Amino acid sequence: MADRCFTASFTKAKIRKSRRVLSCSVENIYIRNRADPFFRPLNIPAKSMLIIGIAGGTGSGKTTVVRKIVESLPDGSVAVIPQDSYYHDQSELPLEVRKRTNFDHPDAFEWPLLSHQIEELKAGRAIEQPTYSYITCTRLEETVHVEPKEVIIIEGIMTLYDKSLRDQMDLKIFVDAGPDERLLRVIVRDIAERGHPLDMLISKYRNVLKPMHDEFIEPTKQYADIIIPNGGDNERAISMMKLYIQSALSEQRRGR
Repeated sequence: MADRCFTASFTKAKIRKSRRVLSCSVENIYIRNRADPFFRPLNIPAKSMLIIGIAGGTGSGKTTVVRKIVESLPDGSVAVIPQDSYYHDQSELPLEVRKRTNFDHPDAFEWPLLSHQIEELKAGRAIEQPTYSYITCTRLEETVHVEPKEVIIIEGIMTLYDKSLRDQMDLKIFVDAGPDERLLRVIVRDIAERGHPLDMLISKYRNVLKPMHDEFIEPTKQYADIIIPNGGDNERAISMMKLYIQSALSEQRRGR
């Protein structure tokens, strides 16, 4: 296990095998088994930036996991690229048409732009990240200037969907949570932050969020190197992830 990752933390954990993954107790973390035909060794670069993809369904706790990882790293060492910023520009469409956009479908994203901008960061060049408004349902004129950092985190519901983007990642994480928990989190968030009525949220979950999750998001779990159950509430798993990333970053610095 020592060559896999998490070393000391894993030696004390009770490990049990399953067909697809190794699990460190139910509430902790899943890491793919070498015997699994889908297993791919982690490709952690020695002398370049670390690209981490963090995916998971709406309300799974991705943002919490990302925040806790960022807080554990040195100031100025990480840049977070939200996949939501790469929804297609729909400024030429009427607002009523834009409001009917299915934001949980892969076609809603401009994949070539996202993949290209990650390539630019890896090459050491800064990017102008687009910004998106859920109020106008299109891109804003403002952009966010992003400089290359030692760690780049790409976060979003379908971060692991596109192969050209996946192939640029050194570490792929899927944040998992049950459907009931995700629904509750969506309701709390969207009522508080976006003022959406409860009946609309329940209808949206039944007719859009859950079907899209089952069809497009859940299948991307097969590409993850690491699966974190129970989302942002899984403190033990997140702590292990932070230790691993810190270790990889230290090795990266020593290799310069």
